[in-house]
Amino acid sequence: MLCFSALDSTTKWVSAAVPMVMAIAVRYLLQATVTTALIVPRRGWAVFHTKSPGLQVLRGVLLLSSSLLAFMSLQHMPVGEFTSIVLLTPLVITLAAAHMLHEQVSWLRKVLVAGGFVGTLVIVRPGGADFNWGLLFPIALVFVNAAFQLLTSHMTRTEDSVTMQLYTGIVGSALPALALPWVWADIASPALWGGLVFMAIAASVGHFFFILAFKHAPVATLMPYMYVQIAFAVLAGWLVFSHVPDHWSWLGMGLIAMCGAGGAWLTAHESRAAAELPEH
Repeated sequence: MLCFSALDSTTKWVSAAVPMVMAIAVRYLLQATVTTALIVPRRGWAVFHTKSPGLQVLRGVLLLSSSLLAFMSLQHMPVGEFTSIVLLTPLVITLAAAHMLHEQVSWLRKVLVAGGFVGTLVIVRPGGADFNWGLLFPIALVFVNAAFQLLTSHMTRTEDSVTMQLYTGIVGSALPALALPWVWADIASPALWGGLVFMAIAASVGHFFFILAFKHAPVATLMPYMYVQIAFAVLAGWLVFSHVPDHWSWLGMGLIAMCGAGGAWLTAHESRAAAELPEH
């Protein structure tokens, strides 16, 4: 979570001086190059074999779309508030998965999802003096990110996770790289180049630790820890941009965190109850 907060803060800083498509292309090119260089010598070219090339491309496009929406979001709002809205994703995923599987959704889960969206409205405050349409980008990001994670869950049943990671990096770097001749800008500042490199490192390390966490603990145990990212994001926003959320933003962020953590607790409770049911 600290890595992801560092990634978002660096993204916000870099996006003020570097064209968005160029920054994303450089980040994914670095990430794909390092990942390929580490994996291919150990696994061979057979690691690129996939049963679902179309889904691999779709997954890469969804993640690239998430990155674009994150860039556009961070140009319009502080890191802490952005992070809080994006953390609606687990609630949306749980609700969407239940509907896709035609499962009954409890009234409590619906209340938690509604509470999370109320928290988002408190942060965004449509109709307020500070509202602009760019504040809707993080809400769009929630749904794109949910689609990405649901597709990932579906693909892990038949695809190698390492292969998925490789294709995601390749697709994510190939598409924006095609636009580089038209968006390239000379960057004289070594600090900005360092920021671009750091974005790739923070994303890679964060996802690596995320994968390790899921190998050692169930999803229901880990979900509440995701909301620690809000605290890291607010701290980073204060240290880097001298931004402190106002009282309404604190209220909205707290409501999202409580509803999200409550959703994680409810998932754990339902999982335990299902495991205790007698077998037929």
